[in-house]
Amino acid sequence: MTHAPAAARTLLVSALSATALLTAAACVAGDREAPRALPAGVSEPPAAPASSASPAAKQPSPGPSELSEEQLRAALITETDLGEPWTASRGAATWRDGMLKAKAEDADCHRLLDVLYTEELFGPPAGPSATTTLDDASDDSQLRYQVAAHPTADVDRVLAWMRTLPKTCGRFEATTTRAGAQRVEVAELPLPEAGDARAGLRLTMTGEASDGVPTRLTVNLAAVRVGEDTITLTNGGLGAVLPEVTRAMSRLGADRLADVGRQARVRV
Repeated sequence: MTHAPAAARTLLVSALSATALLTAAACVAGDREAPRALPAGVSEPPAAPASSASPAAKQPSPGPSELSEEQLRAALITETDLGEPWTASRGAATWRDGMLKAKAEDADCHRLLDVLYTEELFGPPAGPSATTTLDDASDDSQLRYQVAAHPTADVDRVLAWMRTLPKTCGRFEATTTRAGAQRVEVAELPLPEAGDARAGLRLTMTGEASDGVPTRLTVNLAAVRVGEDTITLTNGGLGAVLPEVTRAMSRLGADRLADVGRQARVRV
């Protein structure tokens, strides 16, 4: 019971940080729509419809990818965007090998676990790419953010596949290499309107460690296509993994990537 106050403070700080992130994301999107005050009680941007694409007039994109690796690095989010307690990563999270290295009987469910473990949702990039990994040591969370060029048709096929998973893999059992059998639930993670197409998932794994201690891993997965570049974001951990952080960073990142693309075209 002595840990409860600390846990409560951590969750409060995370919630306040999420609210600040959502405000920042809305400000970055200001070039796309006129700034407006949010109604009382509304703390995050509205989710986009479940179908994929947004009208081109509302969602300008950089067009065919001609961005260099340096330009893609400029489009990454940073620990400054997230704020404390996020910092540059010191290495792969221990829960990655312990719980995501797993098998499932259903082919689609197994594929989902595999892409979360390998961090290759769309396979090897077709062009330049840039990646950053950030840690929240207060609750053992880790966020990985990649911007890469992938063929548009391939990306849209994967996004369509992602949208089927809450139905085909809503509940299943996975066998992990270190944590034994885990009960897995997969649900849609609605994302704010950003980029040209998008899809999000929220996966939870619950079970027991070898010493009998209950375990719970949550992983949010978001993918947003902006022209011919694609953002892939995973945010996971054994503590409170807030979906608001994933939503805010997907919108902020999509707007930033579109801005980098526009600046690149202006310089040509």
